[in-house]
Amino acid sequence: MRRARSAIAAALCIAAPVFAQSYPVKPIRLLLPFAGGTDVVGRLIALKLSPALGQQVVPDPRLGAGGNIAHDAVAKAAPDGYTLLMAAPPVVINPNLNAKAGFDPLRDFAAVAVLGSIPNVLVVHPSVPAKSLQELIRIAKSKPGKLTYGSGGVGSVNQLAAELMKSLTRTNILHVPYKSATVGLVGAMSGEVDIVIVASSSVVPYAKENRIRPLAILDVKRIASLPQVPTSAESGMPQLVAVNWYMLLAPAATPRAIIERLNTESVKAMALADTRERLAAMGGEPASATPEQAADFLKNEYERWGRVIRDGGIKAE
Repeated sequence: MRRARSAIAAALCIAAPVFAQSYPVKPIRLLLPFAGGTDVVGRLIALKLSPALGQQVVPDPRLGAGGNIAHDAVAKAAPDGYTLLMAAPPVVINPNLNAKAGFDPLRDFAAVAVLGSIPNVLVVHPSVPAKSLQELIRIAKSKPGKLTYGSGGVGSVNQLAAELMKSLTRTNILHVPYKSATVGLVGAMSGEVDIVIVASSSVVPYAKENRIRPLAILDVKRIASLPQVPTSAESGMPQLVAVNWYMLLAPAATPRAIIERLNTESVKAMALADTRERLAAMGGEPASATPEQAADFLKNEYERWGRVIRDGGIKAE
């Protein structure tokens, strides 16, 4: 029996790398739950992975239900490496908002790689007298309930980021939900709302035209496209971090050899000069992480946004 077990173990050790070398033998579907940055990064990684893997990686938009159509489809897909998810923050936000989301991001997915991120920027209408984040907080404290912020709706990253700011500063700023963050940005430019938090890629052209005033990058370092804008940490609020991150996820129980192959090729792809240039043009940058580090990141984001949702009493509409 001991000899048999040893033989089986040895066979498995040999089989894993062989399996990785033979994968993939057919096209891979990469489900895209959203338009915007998720779609752009998803198509970019698909383009780079196709020649690296020797099979076509096909972007497959599955929009709707706040991303949950794509999330649920991948969670229930066969764990064979041929159905992948381009994940963004809603994959951990949605189950915290709604227990009936239909999937568990920590149980139903295997983390493959963190691909990159695009930071959010807090901006105000030019009529708001604040020239810094701290000045904005002072105004909010002196006029409770007078300032307003726009968002892409209940549970959106920009709403949760604003609620996190309110919680950290104990301020009362009224929420005005829009159909999308883009429409919320238009609301801030027109003066319908005072504040909005949106992706840096959306902010740059309007900031240059002085149609909005950026006060803080909600990340740990400044970005080249808005070099004069300080980070939230530089503004005295290091906990106010809200980035649009992008991860490659596979169904749970996907063989380790496949996860490692996908991770290796994804990290290489995101390190390419033209990939970095494309992300930099949107105010973002690539990431590099092992599957274990990606899993830890996913867990931390799930718990962090869960706390914000619970503390703010935020409920799905």
